Amino acid sequence: MKSLGKIIRSVQAFGRGLSGQSPNGEAGQTTPHLGVALGGGFARGIAHVGVLKVLEAENIPISFIAGTSVGALIGAAYCSGVSVEELEQIATRVRFKHFARWTLSRYGFASNQRMIGFLNSTLKVKTFEELHIPLAVTATDFSTGDGVVFNSGPLVDPVRASCAYPGMFLPVKIRGRLLVDGMLAHAVPTVPLREMGADRVLAIHLKGKWTNGEAGPRHLFDVIGQCFAIAQEMNCGVWKQAADLVIEPNVNGYKYDAFDNAIELMRAGEAATRAALSEIKKWLQQEPSTKLKTVKSPLVQPAAMPAD
Repeated sequence: MKSLGKIIRSVQAFGRGLSGQSPNGEAGQTTPHLGVALGGGFARGIAHVGVLKVLEAENIPISFIAGTSVGALIGAAYCSGVSVEELEQIATRVRFKHFARWTLSRYGFASNQRMIGFLNSTLKVKTFEELHIPLAVTATDFSTGDGVVFNSGPLVDPVRASCAYPGMFLPVKIRGRLLVDGMLAHAVPTVPLREMGADRVLAIHLKGKWTNGEAGPRHLFDVIGQCFAIAQEMNCGVWKQAADLVIEPNVNGYKYDAFDNAIELMRAGEAATRAALSEIKKWLQQEPSTKLKTVKSPLVQPAAMPAD
């Protein structure tokens, strides 16, 4: 079925090329097809809402979105038709308890079964095929380490799998495979966007320290998070090569569970994207380039950063 889905999308893309349509059905499309890669970062991923807000406000068309972990959750919601305003409201209300239920297993300390109800009540549609914007959701095969990309069928379980943070959440079984967080295979899912047909790729990288080096980790999850951050930085070559522009919102100092800092995190995403707007608008009018540029976010406001 997955192969059949790819064949159908290839035929549709070919037809759009003949008719001059964009992936969203717009005739006479001349603007390069933009793909936005939303990286992982748990609560810090709320910054993605600010990124999408600015792109939408500036009428920058998005042809594709790919998400990893929290990026998959926010990407799925946005592609399903959840507005930026609705995402802002959800971000200020959501907490860890809405996703997790503590348990005891050799695979982790929590189950993200609660995410099923959260997603079912949040998403406007239930399958990839119904999305308003084509989406790719990444996960990692726990047994082989292979990256897994979902772009067809039901939405909920792939998003859950992409968010199954190893050591914290239990793996999610899909089609006989135990899957964990997509950050292991696609820290920032730029490569899937290229495979989907994106001409330009905007990568949102949530680079930052998970713990205060002087104070040390609060618990095991901070240790795991810091290991993820180190691994992500050591293995960023592939995804950066597939990106035309990297935006790095300033999320330093925010913990993995900083859901109560939603407003500050969204502002960080907005600030970083506004700082990159001139570059985005410029390269959207140019031929694809292999030259990578990284735009780091300015500090939003010192007062917005959480206290140690």
